[in-house]
Amino acid sequence: MTFSIKTMAITLCAACFSLQALANQAHHHQDAESEHNPEVLPADTHDNHGDHQTDTQSIQLTAQQMAMAQISVNAIYPQVYAFEVYAPAEIRANGYSSYLISPRVDSVVMKRHVSLGEQVEKQQPLVTLFSETVAQAQADYRLDYAEWQRVRHMQSATVSQKQLSEAQTRFVAARAKLLAFGLDEQALTELTKDNASPLGEYTLYAAQAGSVLNDDFQQGQRVQAGEALLTLADESNLWVEARLSANSRLDIPPGAHARISIQGKSYAANVIQEAHTVDQVTRTRVVRLLVNNEAHELHSGMFADCFFQFATQQAVMAVPDSALWRNAEGHWALFLQEAPGEFVATEVKPGRRFGEYREVSGLAEGTKVVTEGAFFVASEQAKSGFDPHNH
Repeated sequence: MTFSIKTMAITLCAACFSLQALANQAHHHQDAESEHNPEVLPADTHDNHGDHQTDTQSIQLTAQQMAMAQISVNAIYPQVYAFEVYAPAEIRANGYSSYLISPRVDSVVMKRHVSLGEQVEKQQPLVTLFSETVAQAQADYRLDYAEWQRVRHMQSATVSQKQLSEAQTRFVAARAKLLAFGLDEQALTELTKDNASPLGEYTLYAAQAGSVLNDDFQQGQRVQAGEALLTLADESNLWVEARLSANSRLDIPPGAHARISIQGKSYAANVIQEAHTVDQVTRTRVVRLLVNNEAHELHSGMFADCFFQFATQQAVMAVPDSALWRNAEGHWALFLQEAPGEFVATEVKPGRRFGEYREVSGLAEGTKVVTEGAFFVASEQAKSGFDPHNH
């Protein structure tokens, strides 16, 4: 019995060695075949999840399918593209051509001469005021003027140079005070001609032509020095204040062109300034543009869409938005034509947007791309059950 067991053990060991020898022989045969034929790979070395961006299996479409789906194929070449960058904006009065009308001393509004929105001309009367301070200054001016006229016509033998100088100085100071209060040369002339005219009343005139943008006051109202009564603005040129994200690195130099869109109508504008501070509330930075408004179609306070216009400095490769589609993994891809009716999917990384075009990199010049109908090709790919990553 013992002899039989030993005999069986020896027999089993011999069988194991024979199987191992056969396995080794098969393995060496497979290695030798792979050396002579690279397309034959060992099963354990095949990569089912490679990082290849190009799907090797192509999609075949007939000419009839392409015609029905209106598939267009175009060769892509580097070009210089123009593009726009959007920013919300608001129309503002041109602060450099606006004028604030306000009393220089505490006064009472006696009469208004213009109304909101009215177009006024230079030197047109705007509002008449009354002030006790002005009344005293006008009285002093009359006296100083009369004294100066009396002294300057006296003989040099009867008046000293000091008296002449003092009289002139008082007259010049009184005149300067009234001018500082807002009275003009014509008002001063009338003040010296008619000594019976009431004191205290004075009228503010338009320093420039423009539109009345606001007039928040009433007749009989007492206003303080510096309080705004009216704002005049030349609306032939207006500001457009566009707001960009504080994190935007877009370089917009003065003179850059932009398109302003309001209620479906576009206007040309040019960049004149860019703020170097960030609004702490909105976290935006302001870019100021100038827009021509000689037709008076735009008004302060209107909201607008601003499109900054740029062009690439060098030729770049770009494809229409219709050529791009997302594959099963959510990556952007294109269909490249390898032969008429034969397409292969290739993953790409879109870059800058140029209107309806997107920049892409990694394509050779002249590459033929499906520019219209990419969705149909993708659907045919899905129906065929082809998984580009062999999942």
